[in-house]
Amino acid sequence: MSTGAGIDVQRQLESLIQDFRAGDPPMPVIVLHAEDAADDDRVTELVDELRDGQQRHGTRLAVAPTEPPQGGIDPTAQAVRLLRDLGDGRKWGDRSASYRPYSFPRLGLVRALQDATDDPDMDEHWPTAPAGTPDGNAQREQAQTQLLRILARQRWRPRRPARRNRQALLNDVQQFLPAGVLGALTSLLTRPEWYVAVLAGIGLMILLAALNHVPGRAPLFLWLRRESRWFLTTTFLQSAARRQSTSVRLLRPVRSWRAIAARAYDVAEAMREGGPFPLQLYVLALFEDLRDNHRRSGWDLRGLKRTRPPLLILRQVSRENGGIELIKAVSDVRSRRSELDPLLIVAGVAADDAPLLDRGTDTGTPSGGPDSRSPLLSRPARLQQRLRHWYDEWAGNLRADQSPSRTNALPWVLRIALPRDELVQLRQADWRCVRARHRPPVARIVWSAYSLALVLALAATVGVVHARDLHRTYCSAGLLTADRDTELRPAPGGGTECVGLSTGDVRFGSHLKGGSDSEGGRLRELEKLVHDENARVMRDQPGAYVTVVYAGPLSSATVDPSLVKGAEELAGVYLAQRVVNENYRVKLRVLLANGGADMGHQGFTAEAIAAYAERDPTVVGVVGFGRDLQSSPEVTRRLQEAGLPIVSGTNSATYLPKDFSNWFSLAAPDEHQAKALGLVAQQLRGKSDAPYALVLARDTKASQDRYTSEQAHYGGEMLRDKGFRLLPSRTYRVANGKPELRLHAESICRGEDVPSVIYFAGRVEDIGPLMTQLGVEPGCANREISILTGDDLSKAKFSGTGGRDGVAPRITLYHAALAELREAASGTAFYQDAAQYLPWLEPGEATYDAPGFASGQTALAHDATRALYWAASLGDVRQSRAATWVNLRGVKLEGMATGTIDFTDAPLYGERHGHSIVLARVRRTPEGLSRAEVLCSRPAGVNKPLDVEQCSIR
Repeated sequence: MSTGAGIDVQRQLESLIQDFRAGDPPMPVIVLHAEDAADDDRVTELVDELRDGQQRHGTRLAVAPTEPPQGGIDPTAQAVRLLRDLGDGRKWGDRSASYRPYSFPRLGLVRALQDATDDPDMDEHWPTAPAGTPDGNAQREQAQTQLLRILARQRWRPRRPARRNRQALLNDVQQFLPAGVLGALTSLLTRPEWYVAVLAGIGLMILLAALNHVPGRAPLFLWLRRESRWFLTTTFLQSAARRQSTSVRLLRPVRSWRAIAARAYDVAEAMREGGPFPLQLYVLALFEDLRDNHRRSGWDLRGLKRTRPPLLILRQVSRENGGIELIKAVSDVRSRRSELDPLLIVAGVAADDAPLLDRGTDTGTPSGGPDSRSPLLSRPARLQQRLRHWYDEWAGNLRADQSPSRTNALPWVLRIALPRDELVQLRQADWRCVRARHRPPVARIVWSAYSLALVLALAATVGVVHARDLHRTYCSAGLLTADRDTELRPAPGGGTECVGLSTGDVRFGSHLKGGSDSEGGRLRELEKLVHDENARVMRDQPGAYVTVVYAGPLSSATVDPSLVKGAEELAGVYLAQRVVNENYRVKLRVLLANGGADMGHQGFTAEAIAAYAERDPTVVGVVGFGRDLQSSPEVTRRLQEAGLPIVSGTNSATYLPKDFSNWFSLAAPDEHQAKALGLVAQQLRGKSDAPYALVLARDTKASQDRYTSEQAHYGGEMLRDKGFRLLPSRTYRVANGKPELRLHAESICRGEDVPSVIYFAGRVEDIGPLMTQLGVEPGCANREISILTGDDLSKAKFSGTGGRDGVAPRITLYHAALAELREAASGTAFYQDAAQYLPWLEPGEATYDAPGFASGQTALAHDATRALYWAASLGDVRQSRAATWVNLRGVKLEGMATGTIDFTDAPLYGERHGHSIVLARVRRTPEGLSRAEVLCSRPAGVNKPLDVEQCSIR
């Protein structure tokens, strides 16, 4: 600043700015004028220096065009002209000033109404008949319609160049960004791919933007814009409302639109009448916009980032250029509203025009600041102290000075008369430019676009990492969510498999990496059939169904890609579901649970079933868990805690029914199987003196298998009881899915004591390598050897039945099987139902010895499902989970695929009798084929034990 007055005024401005950082001080209209008219130009230069200094300090300021008008324009209209251009954010400085450009939506709405009111197309539509008459009301409605049509054509915005229209279009599109984000997040709940969610959000934004810019229509959600809410609720316009509703609600668009339409016409009529109303409305809109631009509680904390108040510069105000009227309107609006706004106005006025801003008062004391004759304005006092005193006195008198009784009062004007000696230019070395203490506000650092970009980058990184973790952990996952009832777990031989309970859109067949094409295709087909049937049940009978979970091996490993057991069991479960739903009132819904290859992850599957059962009371029990593993006791205990009974078709564990009351099985226990095979062993021993026998078992130390150890235990006891001399038992390891039997075969066959009977406690996939080794080893190749084994061999497909397995030339294989199908076939509708409901079966293929049925897996799963359903629907009424558990001990079903399923004699914590059992023999025929035949059998429901005569090997 080049003058003493300029330095002091600049210091006073910076003092107000410093106070603005901490609060909301009242901002006056500072009017500067010289004491002598000869110094008017110096005052104008001082105002220009103030403008340049505030620009360098980063103040948002605008300079109103106060040049003398061309022609005789009304001062009030000229004042309106000064304000119209202030609605352009570029008039208030560039981005380097502070934060981001101002926005003036309220001032823009007022300008749009003014443009529509002054539009030539409105001239002939204004009503001419008196208000309240029928003609007047009709003309008023027509004028309102025309006004709304013009406003719609303008997009409810002031007329502006095409480039500005493009910016308005961008602003309109931005308002739909939250809707697009909401649409994207909503789509994520369905767990689609990430790009589907992005396309959904962008598509919703494009649709709303297109609808928003339909030509000749008002923008979407017009009544929800902040300027519209202000327009309807400000008390300044209540006098023009004519008792119209001001309700603005999201869910009441028609009523809200009617309110804003009526208010727009009322305001347009008032603006057409002229007077002080249009000018004061412009001033009010400007104040409201600036207050909103500096609102500290805004979502972007803009008030905390804009630490300097906006400054409006009026270089030379006069009556002709409308400056005097503008200052009066500012004072009037502030006095009427009694609300603080941040706008600081600095105006220069000629000394001769300064009296136009004086106020007539009752006390005779001017309150625009004491004049030069006051003792407080004595010449020795520094202007700096005088300015501060004037401001303090002005601020203290605001309460009284706003009273209506103060005639012609301008309480918000602080008029400062500058003496000549203070306007003298100083030496350049004495020039000063004071600035308030400045430091970057914390809000600009913490809550800014850069911080947001950093947070978004971190969130995106975390989201991507989290999404990758979800996709690596769960079978079905989206960007943020996942189906947590299924997980990806390591599979034997490498890779992963999907295990758990399929409650949503997970299909285990789609995750298969091993398995033959036919088996994998059959599993996928069955999953679709079960899913479609479930959908039909829940659609047609939403309150009359029970849910049964089938838990089986629905995936395979690369080392053993067979899906025979899971696919055949699932076929039986689906067949039972179709039979039930076609013939009974209470429907059956089936959920599928995959325990993994060889049920290796059945612990997690049981946990998922128990957790889901807590959420779904229709779950009444579980069918499956047909493999005896080390985790079987814990699995059964966990489901017992959840109140779920288990009906297994093929799990032959002897200890489970003794230890758990919720365990029911159709399979003959391992101990019973060993005793039945003892009938064969007794005949093989004959009358010779203690022939040698051997137990050859799979090594289970590195696996979860418990079945083979149970078989080895009971098989060894049986051979000992039958009088055989047992050689030391042998265990073979399995590496990469293949049994290591060569060294064992050499030791067995080349030893001094070659066993005539071998009890093989292994799996069906190991029998082929064993036969190959024994068939070529000296000592065994030319010796008659009998191999006894348990029910796992019932899954083998010997060549006599079109399969892939066989026996060595001089070796006879005796094995137990769990399902007697031949005797039960004549008394069951199982095969008739299979031919009707299993779509892949051709006519005549549904027989007890046909592929897919001969192993008994399908029949046992079917019977187990029917038994559990019977308990869950006793009396054709849907039963609870607890009632189902109790009712199972009263189940007796005849005509099942394996005979009569009878749990009525099953003791609590004890073995039951009456299981179906088969003893089969496999021998090599002279033609070189392996032929399987049934030695003896007993259908389910028969308690009479087998004897030697029935099971004769002769």
